[in-house]
Amino acid sequence: MADKAKKPNNQNTAAQPAAKPIKITETILRDAHQSLIATRMSTEQMLPIVEKLDKVGYHSVECWGGATFDASLRFLKEDPWDRLRKLRDGFKNTKLQMLFRGQNILGYRPYADDVVEYFVQKSAANGIDIIRIFDCLNDLRNLQTAVTAANKEKVHAQVAMSYTLGSAYTLEYWVDLAKRIEEMGADSICIKDMAGLLLPYQATELVTALKGAVKIPIQLHTHYTSGVASMTYLKAVEAGVDVIDTAMSPFALGTSQPATEVMVETFKGTPYDTGFDSQLLDEIADYFRPMRDEALESGLLNPKNMGVNIKTLLYQVPGGMLSNLTSQLKDMHAEDKYYEVLEEVPKVRKDLGEPPLVTPSSQIVGTQAVMNIVGGERYKMVTKETKDILSGKYGATVKPFNEEVKKKCIGDAETITCRPADLIPDELDTLRSEMAQWSEQDEDVLSYALFPQVAVDFFKYRQAQEQKVDPTLADEKNKAYPA
Repeated sequence: MADKAKKPNNQNTAAQPAAKPIKITETILRDAHQSLIATRMSTEQMLPIVEKLDKVGYHSVECWGGATFDASLRFLKEDPWDRLRKLRDGFKNTKLQMLFRGQNILGYRPYADDVVEYFVQKSAANGIDIIRIFDCLNDLRNLQTAVTAANKEKVHAQVAMSYTLGSAYTLEYWVDLAKRIEEMGADSICIKDMAGLLLPYQATELVTALKGAVKIPIQLHTHYTSGVASMTYLKAVEAGVDVIDTAMSPFALGTSQPATEVMVETFKGTPYDTGFDSQLLDEIADYFRPMRDEALESGLLNPKNMGVNIKTLLYQVPGGMLSNLTSQLKDMHAEDKYYEVLEEVPKVRKDLGEPPLVTPSSQIVGTQAVMNIVGGERYKMVTKETKDILSGKYGATVKPFNEEVKKKCIGDAETITCRPADLIPDELDTLRSEMAQWSEQDEDVLSYALFPQVAVDFFKYRQAQEQKVDPTLADEKNKAYPA
């Protein structure tokens, strides 16, 4: 019996890569508060702790991109570019990282190449060192412009593989995708597990395969939604992953990332030891803890988001998507349909070519599933976005569409087979002329490009603040802006 137990151990030891200290990307200033409190942490709340965060020794701090841009303009009445510049001034020793939706930049539609290139240029100029670029369909054609632009600006281009499960997503699929990512000029690869679907031993298998296939570093990003994330990190680190994403404990767990302090303690005294100062981390946690408590008291932080939701593994639905479904059904007075909708989600996903469920494909699939159930007939009501995905406007899916569903939704309309952005003419000059009256800095045109009405509302607010007048008393020229 002892000999039988010994043999696998020897095999495992032989397969282990050379151990080295694990690097950590801190998400407290971006994904952590995006996941738990709807991206409502303000710049003013961030700046006092920057000096201590800068001393930790992180591989990078993720502090921009994702939903921060929209939330800053829409809810916080802050200029996201100003936030980036202030953070850059504060972080003297640490690389700053952002999340970028490929051809969609930080918005919800594909943009012309000239807008993508200009956004990358300005992100670099204002202080970003690492751009994590992903596409909701893993269609690399939608990432190439951003990667090439990042290479040109000498910033680190990290391409993220949106991790998901399904018959098409074999180990061979991920290895092939990683090789193509390396060939397109990426500096590193991120396994972006937005729903917390990657299980510990699957992480061992996946990381081992990727490390054997490509030479560039591999980073792992996951969420705690399903409850396995810390164990997944442990196995991934043992398999040789180079960097993991964590969040300071007050804004960790639930739909956020595993806690930074926990992972640091886990690897202490091992070859993977981060070398971080636990006392310093404790001081940083003390700073953020009152914010978490305040968010709980105000209702901004829903306690449901802090728990484990095993339905994530059953239905492959990310935590944010679950809350969106609940909200939609509540608005329709159809909360009793919740489980029917959850069972409909995988069916709609399969009909639409089995895309990973991440922004914006998660919203498209989720909303269509709600309509199918509440409407009483599948695809009786069809959203514009569902039609667009079936028309190829988002790119190529890994599996073919359900032809019957496609026929019912878009009839005989021709499907786009080229890169969708090839059909979008340059738009930067047009955008500049549309918003010239509001422009106070080069970057304003990019804010306008992504969120036209939201940006103009912010520009009006900014102008009013500068003139010390009530924003509602904007002059006549403001009324000329088309809705």
